Amino acid sequence: MTTLTPHMFLQPDGWVPAKGYANGVLAEGQMIFTGGLVGWNENQEWVETDMVGQFRQTLQNIVAVLAKGGARPEHLVRLTWYITDKQEYNANLRAFGAAYREVIGRHFPAMAVVQVVALMEDAARIEIEATAVIPNAEAD
Repeated sequence: MTTLTPHMFLQPDGWVPAKGYANGVLAEGQMIFTGGLVGWNENQEWVETDMVGQFRQTLQNIVAVLAKGGARPEHLVRLTWYITDKQEYNANLRAFGAAYREVIGRHFPAMAVVQVVALMEDAARIEIEATAVIPNAEAD
């Protein structure tokens, strides 16, 4: 997998390449962990009701938290998505991909997507936890 990243992607010999995510990432440096972020705006107001719209806003929220810690999207090493509707997710894969590339770019860290019965915020359709590593050479 080729992408602009300060980290090393781990692709075992003989494995079919992952598409849209990495099987593993080797990273060293300062770590940033987000809580489970949802798709509301900075005032905790819902602008979007569909999963893709909330996904885009959630990614924007992740980027804002990373920036506060001095990190950029290419420093992401792991994303864990919690979704409430697998069918809605699968029916909109192209839109998810477009939103992801719009906000994060072509950087694909290790990821997991898990369907859950519900999220703590009743209006939330998706929640994402992120981990980023700022390489030691870039850390202040």
